[in-house]
Amino acid sequence: MARRTIVPSTAGRLPLLLAAMALSTGLAACGSDDEGSSSSTTEPATTATTDTTASTGSDVNADTGCKEVSAPKPRTGEPDLPEPRPARLSGTWTVTFVTSCGSFSFRLDTARQPKTAASVASLVRARFYDGLTFHRISPAPPIIQGGDPTGDGSGGPGYSVEETPPKDAAYTRGIVAMAKTGQEPAGTSGSQFFVVTGEDAQLPPDYAIAGKVTKGIDVAERINGLGTADPSGDGAPVQTVVIEKATLKRG
Repeated sequence: MARRTIVPSTAGRLPLLLAAMALSTGLAACGSDDEGSSSSTTEPATTATTDTTASTGSDVNADTGCKEVSAPKPRTGEPDLPEPRPARLSGTWTVTFVTSCGSFSFRLDTARQPKTAASVASLVRARFYDGLTFHRISPAPPIIQGGDPTGDGSGGPGYSVEETPPKDAAYTRGIVAMAKTGQEPAGTSGSQFFVVTGEDAQLPPDYAIAGKVTKGIDVAERINGLGTADPSGDGAPVQTVVIEKATLKRG
């Protein structure tokens, strides 16, 4: 099975971004292209937390600032999710991930990537991300990666979205983007995402942009700083990091 890679513009292949999703639907587009059907702006939205720190109880590791949590069981054998409706999202929407290391929020890029934004919003509404982990951290490119229900980089929601990223896409600090296999067209995505924690990941415009962190970038950096047992520095963090809850708020 093909694996998802990051290929920078200045060098050869870097370590694997994530394993290929087990997609039964292939590269299906995200439903209708009729932006006028974006009725999701009338749906009730959950209120996003703004706390960027983990709880201060006895379960917090004093060295890392993250709560000590158990690794969740892999979610396998679940029914595939339907493709998001509407196919495109408009307006201003903010996603917040409440993690065991604190919370961070990012504004969906509905202007440039309305299909990708609609997919992420749909997954949040379905509580798909609740209980998933950040299964990979990397110093080069400087990213943290999550959104896989299997926990090992091989899972997804059962559908994929294809939306070509802007030609001037830049994967700089705080950008939240989606990953793809080397064989997939630019902008193909499922549920797995990565957050850039360094100044610039030096990536080509191949990865759909979900949005940009507006609050709590220090939390993403905290997760990246946990380190990994892999000698390369690229792999699962030494301390389990769980997305306790994902919320969506208009505005």
